[in-house]
Amino acid sequence: MVTINPYLNFKGNSEEALEFYQSVFGGELAIHRFADAPETFKVPVSDLTKLMHVSLQIGNNFLMASDTMESMGNKFIKGNNFHISVNTDSKKEADRIFEALAEGGTVTMDLQDTFWGSYFGMLIDKFGIPWMIDYAIIEHHS
Repeated sequence: MVTINPYLNFKGNSEEALEFYQSVFGGELAIHRFADAPETFKVPVSDLTKLMHVSLQIGNNFLMASDTMESMGNKFIKGNNFHISVNTDSKKEADRIFEALAEGGTVTMDLQDTFWGSYFGMLIDKFGIPWMIDYAIIEHHS
């Protein structure tokens, strides 16, 4: 089964934002900082405390976010700081959805196995909508 959740980007205050949303909706908060990434993932020392990924579970859904890494060439633009995150049950389904959405669009990160245990990629479709496609390898093979 495919699930779709909003993914927000913030200018260095994603932790504050998700803690606020937690105070409104309740739920469990999971935080992963750039400092948790392996050394091969080049992150400037000044950005190590920023959030690579934070998720707030609200019922069966997730509100997810990260800090925009301007030091790595990403620009924060208020009002355009979101992705739609699609989670699949298989690599095959992730490939199918990614290829279909990428047609006529722009791939910003090829689908690939990641150090955090997902098969993951990003793109902007032909309508300008940014997508994240994810198959959680660890979750399905533990």
